[in-house]
Amino acid sequence: MLTRMGYLVLSVALAVVSCGHAQTAKAVIHTDTVQPAPVAAPKLTGPEIERYSSLTAHFFEPMLAGRFNGSILVAKNGVILYEKYKGFSDPLHHRDSITAHTAFHLASVSKTFTAMGTLKLWQDGKLDIHDPVAKYLTGFPYPAVTIETLLNHRSGLHNYVHFMVKPFVNKHKFLSNGDVLQYIIDHSGDRDVFTGQANRHFEYSNTNFALLALIIEKVSGLPYPEFISRTFFQPLGMTDSYVYTLADSAKATGSYSIYGRPFRMEFLDLVYGDKNVYSTVRDMYKWDQALRSGSLFTKGVLDSAYAGYSFEKPGQRNYGLGWRMLLIPNGKKLIYHNGWWHGNRTVFVRCLDEDATIIALCNDDYTPVYTAKRLADLFGDYHQLQSRESFDEEPDPADSTGGNAITFSPDTVAPAKRGPVAFSVAPEPAGHRHTIHHSAHRKVAHYVKHKPVRKKSGQTQQSA
Repeated sequence: MLTRMGYLVLSVALAVVSCGHAQTAKAVIHTDTVQPAPVAAPKLTGPEIERYSSLTAHFFEPMLAGRFNGSILVAKNGVILYEKYKGFSDPLHHRDSITAHTAFHLASVSKTFTAMGTLKLWQDGKLDIHDPVAKYLTGFPYPAVTIETLLNHRSGLHNYVHFMVKPFVNKHKFLSNGDVLQYIIDHSGDRDVFTGQANRHFEYSNTNFALLALIIEKVSGLPYPEFISRTFFQPLGMTDSYVYTLADSAKATGSYSIYGRPFRMEFLDLVYGDKNVYSTVRDMYKWDQALRSGSLFTKGVLDSAYAGYSFEKPGQRNYGLGWRMLLIPNGKKLIYHNGWWHGNRTVFVRCLDEDATIIALCNDDYTPVYTAKRLADLFGDYHQLQSRESFDEEPDPADSTGGNAITFSPDTVAPAKRGPVAFSVAPEPAGHRHTIHHSAHRKVAHYVKHKPVRKKSGQTQQSA
């Protein structure tokens, strides 16, 4: 059993989610103010908890021995197997130790809330994701762009983080989501704003989710921060989570470079929807559990969210409606999202078939945090330990600021600190490739290869 750090048993269990194609969802009972009903889940045995916890600790110990500053949580079947906090909210001056209540800037992991908020309005019959964006945003100049193409990054809109850095843009004031929309309207003929054709190919763009936040506000009649709080944070008991505004400046955890320098606020830092959600690993686990519970969303809506929409290029990577995914050749599907904004780097991995969750948040620009996804092989056959694929956000420049206040990249807002993460690696200059600690790799890989199969009597597993 976990004697050193303990584990938390959550009452909200997970229902296996099937993956399919988009389908129209029917309205369901309104659940915005009701805690998801608990569902029975197979309990882990004592030896299973011990084994999973030991291997997870071994996997993450090298990272915790390194520069990592943040939080880690790993859970399965409603049991938190591993939970660690390392460092300080202010690592430069070693002030304010990171705790379970230290909220980090989620960067692009914030997109999961924007996406599901949009799908909640769809489920409740308040919008249709197949509608053109122009139906909701007055003056939007591209009639072929739909809400769905914003959600799956097929709109053809380029990243505002790139096209709004023109010399004539006033960088001495904070830009708003409305400013992003107005720029698009005023420069609708510019090829650095729009490719000229919607739904032609996948292009990850923060612009899509900045516009989705405006649509949420238009349809709900609430400011985006209030809508997300009322719809998700409050009913799910996510008491340490919030959408950042200037009113939160005093409490928001800052973000830092690999050299310990704090990132200052810049003119892009108040745009939300693509970023700016702050949360903790425990609150993110509540979010994961609620999505699995079947109480917030119908199966049809979840199937639409977790379906792949981009198949122009061969490969395992794909994107749903607000969710990244890996489509493994053996038929498995790994649902996740990474984040990167300033020094904030975040990982949210969900093994739907196995009811397992991996969450790592940090704020000191520690790129090895992305290797946390490799732990998925401890729970299922996801082929991640043997994969040579890069797991950080570097190949996708739309996911972060990359290192200084004028190098913009799309994975959420304001400065935030990072928590303790797995895999120990010595600090290295930005951009340098990190490698996994080999002993941790071998031990977990050995278990994955020889792990026992637990038979569940009377249970059938749904296909993913």
